[in-house]
Amino acid sequence: MNIDRFPRVSLSHGPTPLEPMTRLSEHLGGPNIFIKRDDCTGLGTGGNKTRKLEFLVGEALSENADILVTQGAVQSNHVRQTAAAACKVGLDCHGLLERRVVDAGADYEITGNVFLDQIFGATLEFREPGLDMNAEAIAVTEQLRAEGRQPYFIPGGGSNPTGALGYAVCAQELVMQASERKMAIDWIVMGTGSTGTQAGLIAGLFALDSNIPVMGVSVRQNVDVQTKSVHALVEKTAVKLGCGNISVDKVIVDDNYVGQGYGVPAETTLEAIMLAARMEGILLDPVYSGKGFAGMVGLIREKFFKKGDNVVFLHTGGSAALFAYQDLLSRHISNE
Repeated sequence: MNIDRFPRVSLSHGPTPLEPMTRLSEHLGGPNIFIKRDDCTGLGTGGNKTRKLEFLVGEALSENADILVTQGAVQSNHVRQTAAAACKVGLDCHGLLERRVVDAGADYEITGNVFLDQIFGATLEFREPGLDMNAEAIAVTEQLRAEGRQPYFIPGGGSNPTGALGYAVCAQELVMQASERKMAIDWIVMGTGSTGTQAGLIAGLFALDSNIPVMGVSVRQNVDVQTKSVHALVEKTAVKLGCGNISVDKVIVDDNYVGQGYGVPAETTLEAIMLAARMEGILLDPVYSGKGFAGMVGLIREKFFKKGDNVVFLHTGGSAALFAYQDLLSRHISNE
């Protein structure tokens, strides 16, 4: 897998740690749980989008861009990391934020990731829910081009074949770390949303001739929609890597932890956040990693994994969003 042929800038601390979750493993009495700390990628409080942005920003610079344009939900981790990446390489950043979460509270649009977007100097505009946000951002990109700028469009979540290369690199890291420890990884579990992280891992593992299965716990879509979307990007990423066709059977999705929808933490999400914090001192987020972790815990309790399996949870970051959900989390704590 020759990654060096693609334009890339260095943005991430890596390889990120692979740590045992000893207390949680004992508490749940199931498999051996490990955590891949992609919340520690370093850029703008870290998170999984930083790996993708190494290739996306590399491509932008190769095209002489002067501004990055992207989109996400109001509390988007991706927009925050894109804004930070733009600062790192001296570009401007413009973000479109979709109001996907209704009745989120008075501070939802000014705290957490939105506050950090502003610290990083991004210009922002809001959109009402239900629009094709990539189309909206492309329209803004073309308007900027007409005004004489040199914009580079990044889709939501950085989820295209270029961005997915970041998680082919992560697959390489995990295989290397497992080899160094002389351990077999039986499962990787993660929250799956805009598809790029799961698709990149699957394509990267396939290119490395690794059969480690990747369980994506959906944070938004039902299993059929998410599986189709992930597989579509897997195929495109495989073409970019030059590693052949990858069967849809490689895409494994669990949609039992979506709750009421994107950005709305279910009770299982809140429990997962507290469990990770109090058992291991690790902060999850209410949108992605919290739901992904809840899925892993639920699968352990259902005896989905064998006792003695080595299960790696991919922590995609996002703890800055906790502050936007303070009221909800505080109520949950007070009811314990």
